[in-house]
Amino acid sequence: MADTYSKIYIQVVFSVQNRKALIHESWEEELYKYITGIIQNKGQKLIAINGMPDHIHIFIGMKPNCCLSDLVREIKKSSNSFINEKQFTKIPFYWQEGFGAFSYGFSQINNVVQYIKNQKNHHKKKSFKVEYIEFLEKFEIEYKENFLFEWLD
Repeated sequence: MADTYSKIYIQVVFSVQNRKALIHESWEEELYKYITGIIQNKGQKLIAINGMPDHIHIFIGMKPNCCLSDLVREIKKSSNSFINEKQFTKIPFYWQEGFGAFSYGFSQINNVVQYIKNQKNHHKKKSFKVEYIEFLEKFEIEYKENFLFEWLD
């Protein structure tokens, strides 16, 4: 076969350091546009992006030549700099180490997009911690709770 053909869909989830609620609705759209640009400049396709003041969900259509860890590292590093240079927060902004990555099939795209778009309503009923642990359990990912994030409870 002369070429590579694939459909890889990944939802990436990560949190603000110490789960601080620093992402404000007055600038979140600008942040999402900036992250969209990073993803597109890396040759990948952003399908959906949304989040809450303390975390973000990004749904990406990925090409097989992209290393997910490198892409997420670039998103975090560049968006940290962007947020701090724009002085969107009164304190230095950092993303927490690590991330969750969950794969989906083509038939699941619409459901994942709706889930991500509905983050604000979804989190009126469920905390990020509960949501994240549910993802890990649904995808049968072994974890130790004390290593997930720096939880502020």
